[in-house]
Parts: sequence; C-alpha cells; structure tokens
Amino acid sequence: MSARLSKLLRGAAVAVVALALLAALVAWLNVRGEAPLNATAGESAPADPEAIVRGAYLARAGNCMGCHTARGGEPYAGGRPLETPFGTVVAPNLTPDRDTGLGAWTAGEFWRALHNGRSRDGRLLYPAFPYPNYTLVTREDSDALFAYLQTLAPVARRNDAHALRFPYKLQASLAVWRALYFRPARLEPDPAKTAQWNRGSYLVQGLGHCVACHAPRNWMGATESAQALGGGLIPMQNWYAPPLAPGHGEAGAAPWSVDEIAQLLGTGFTLRGAAMGPMAEVVYGSTQHLGDADLRAMAVYLQSLPAASDAEAPAERAGAQTLKLGGKLYGDHCAACHGDAGQGAPGAYPALAGNRAATMASPNNLVKALLHGGFPPATQGNPRPYGMPPFKQLLSERDIAAVATYVRQSWGNQGSTVSELDVLRAR
Repeated sequence: MSARLSKLLRGAAVAVVALALLAALVAWLNVRGEAPLNATAGESAPADPEAIVRGAYLARAGNCMGCHTARGGEPYAGGRPLETPFGTVVAPNLTPDRDTGLGAWTAGEFWRALHNGRSRDGRLLYPAFPYPNYTLVTREDSDALFAYLQTLAPVARRNDAHALRFPYKLQASLAVWRALYFRPARLEPDPAKTAQWNRGSYLVQGLGHCVACHAPRNWMGATESAQALGGGLIPMQNWYAPPLAPGHGEAGAAPWSVDEIAQLLGTGFTLRGAAMGPMAEVVYGSTQHLGDADLRAMAVYLQSLPAASDAEAPAERAGAQTLKLGGKLYGDHCAACHGDAGQGAPGAYPALAGNRAATMASPNNLVKALLHGGFPPATQGNPRPYGMPPFKQLLSERDIAAVATYVRQSWGNQGSTVSELDVLRAR
C-alpha cells in the first residue's frame, strides 16, 4: 500500500469518526429543551364535546385539511404531494385508522409532533409540516385538535414515501437543520398588550403559520426570523407573499383598517384587493371559517408589526412606447372591469389605482394573474366572486410586460417596469 493511499484511508477514517461525533452531538442538541412526552395526560377520560368542537375550529385555523387531503381524496387522509426545493414531501393520513393513520396514537404523542417535531416513533419530522410554528400551540389546544381528528371516519390509506434528494432525505441531515434552526418554544402572552392583540399573535404565529409563506427563506429552507413576515417568494410556486409589516411600500397591513383586513381574511375580497393564488386557498379552507373576533384579533396584531427599516429606491419609469402599448392593451382588455382610471367596481373588481399589491417589488403576482387569470375564493361572505380570464393564449410576453408596466406606473402607482424576462420567469 502506498503512503499516499494510506494517508487517504486514515483521512477517511477520521472523517467517519468526526461525522459520527457530529451526529451524536446533533442528536443531543435536538433532545435538549424538549418537553417530556407526558403521553398519558388527558387520555384517561373521553374528550368532552366542547373540546371536539373547539378542535374542529382549530383544525380550520391551521388549514390542516388543505395539506392533508389529496386532490379527489378523502378529507384528512393524506397523500397530497408538497413540492419543496429539496424534493417532494407527502402529507400523512390524519384519520383515526389504527394501521395507517392516527388511530394508535395518544394525545401526548400528537402534542409531541406539534411541539417537538417528532413522530410517534421518535423519528424527526420534516418542517414542510410547520412544527416551527405549531410548537407555539398550547397543550390544551393540541389535545382538542387531536380529539377532533379522532372523531373522523377512519380511512385506510398508507402513507406514501417522501421523494427527497440526498442528503436531505437523511435523518442526520434533518437533525443538523434542527440544531441550527429549531427549538421547541411556548408563546407567552405580552402583559403590556391587550387580550385581543395576544390572541391575534397566537393565531398568526402559531396555527396560522403565516410566516411559512410571508417570510424569506435561506438556502437551507429556514425562515429568516430577523425578517419575520417580511415577504418572500413561495418556493416552487413562484407566487410572492408580500411583507405584512409596514415600511416596505408593498401590501403591508398598516395602511388598511382593522375592518378591511378582517374582510379580506373572511371573504377574500375588498376594494383594495382580492386574495388569489395560495392566499385564496388559505381563505377558502381556513380563515373564512374563523369567527369575527379572531379575524379582528389577527388584524390588530398584523397592524402592530414593527416597521421595516429598509427603504427602496424610486422605480425607473418605462419608455413612452411601452406605456403607450400597455395603455392600449389595458383599454382593450382590462378597463371594462377595472375602470378607465383603475378605480375598480365595488363588490366586483378591485381597484388598481393605489393598489399596493399591484406595485410590489416583485411583479410575479400581477404577471401570473394576467397570464393565468383566476378567481378569489368562494366564501360565505362572497359566494359568487367575479373572476379574471387568462391572457396567456392571447397576449405575447411583450404585451403582458407592457400592460403590467402600465398598471404599475399609472394613476399615481410607482411600481417598477416589468420586462419580458419577468413574464417568462412567472410563466
């Protein structure tokens, strides 16, 4: 054996030992701070009917059915693939089937999944299941949610395997991620704030997991807490979830009244804007089912978010030819609904003049709406929403870019110019 080969083998052995030590250290770090399982708490007596009703409400607040129901499948029976930059995670069966669902689980084991991100067998769960947010859910609410899920009709549907790439599919890799970005936590009420504010904080930060979309993510897929609710492009979907904090010049909650925010969450529509794309799904499956008191509490909390310190440079105006083409296209295809001056139509079409959702730093949402059309969600407060037709078969990339730019730079709007490349990316 050559000296060089011997040296390489020794180096490999050292690397293996170092990795083993790192894995042991990471495992210890992941166990530190975890609350004891206490699996027997709350399981000696059947859940009372009030807890089950509250659990059904909490399931709506967390939009559990949205992820845990496959297209055309039984509610909560799992099977929906969730695309991530690291591969596909498949949502599991939450029905009380003993072999394939939660039928053999205890309330304590369910709480550990929410609070600690661990499955019944101790296996680490992937954060596509948003336990970094659900860790803030109280044990009482976790038990109520579990009690409700146990009342569902059992569905025998085995959980599909995740399809994650190497090394992301390894439990050791997940353990490293958790050591860096996750600690079990509790949300303590702020005594300096009102009960309404604290309730809104609990819903937004916990079951609502708003930060899962409305925050930027780093290269490892972790949300950047320093910019919580600071907006970000939703991975794999290419929709832009805008910042909810004031100061970004975008679609934050600060300029809206509490009534307007609650109306958007409850109905999916206001004259200022309509929920489309992933947010339409959230309103349809979750927030429209919340009580007015909770919607207003969320609105109060969102309005109180600290202002961002960053300031954006003024947008560059498009050339005269682009605005002329955009204006003609707008008159031909958009003005009949949104008005010649972008004023919209109350109860039907949102205004585009002064619409901060149309002038966000990222033009993706406006471009995707022009390309693919769409409807706000059908809700109890807006059961027959007016929709928008798709234009991708009618207009070229140049046309879409021109009309989007016209909307972003007319009637006092100060958005940036949209390029054909922006349209191609959104397409």
